[in-house]
Amino acid sequence: MNKPSLLVLIPLKDDSYAHVAARFEVVYAPTPAERIAAIESHGAAIRAVLTNGTTGLTAAELDRLPEVEFVSALGAGYENIAIEPARSRGIVLCNGAGTNDDCVADHAFALLLAAVRDIAYRDHAARNGVWRDQLPMCPTVSGKRLGVVGLGHIGMKVARRAAGFDIETAYHNRKPRTDTTFRYFDSVVELARWSDYLIIATPGGQATHHMVGRTVLEALGPRGFLVNVARGSVVDTAALADALANGTIAGAGLDVYEGEPEPPQALLPLRNVVLTPHVAGTSPESIAASVSHFIDNAMRHFAGEAVLTPI
Repeated sequence: MNKPSLLVLIPLKDDSYAHVAARFEVVYAPTPAERIAAIESHGAAIRAVLTNGTTGLTAAELDRLPEVEFVSALGAGYENIAIEPARSRGIVLCNGAGTNDDCVADHAFALLLAAVRDIAYRDHAARNGVWRDQLPMCPTVSGKRLGVVGLGHIGMKVARRAAGFDIETAYHNRKPRTDTTFRYFDSVVELARWSDYLIIATPGGQATHHMVGRTVLEALGPRGFLVNVARGSVVDTAALADALANGTIAGAGLDVYEGEPEPPQALLPLRNVVLTPHVAGTSPESIAASVSHFIDNAMRHFAGEAVLTPI
């Protein structure tokens, strides 16, 4: 039986590419120029697309893929995929929910620890012979209050890690969950006012654009710390830069930021922010799990079965 043709719009390392190519006729287009050329040359034959939430797939591109019947995001996010145009054509949509939750939650706590304990600066100081007496003391991480914005799979795993630090957790979602006893706030501002730490784990997209802005940061306060492992669009970069520079909040740890992959220029001069380049969900284990999950979903679809994680 002929292998289905698959348009891959994201980079895949050697092992991942080999696993996917064993089951699909791959058209590999991870750069913007390759993407344009691939759709021009192969669009009429493509039956499936693999992308992610950041890279997405536009309605105009879907129009040039008349045979597509299956579109998947490798990770959990899918904010830049043209969902409604795809649904209107009956295209099956799915994502990689649950495949990298532990990795993202680990990284969220790494950023929190690094921000609160000023790890990046102290590493630099130690390498330059600066001893502890010349540095201000940092707060203890344990025994504080954590607000989670977006208590989904990742948010719940963040909360589990917080429990190990004797940190009390509360959360904000669009509506309260019925399967947890964590305190619910129907306002991000009120959650921030209650919190010492605010970790952002909500989906991206228009509904959450700049959800964390000046008012939320002022509520978090001068001893508060912000961590974002969701999407850069959730946090107003200009407001955050101002809050960090003026002591409105104590510090931040960001794995995502507006304007990726370009570094956030307004934040670069600031000592009290820790930055990583959107790597929270990436590890050999998480990527292997995500690719395997994608293949499982795709094989189920082309065998006429329901996918495991529909969007």
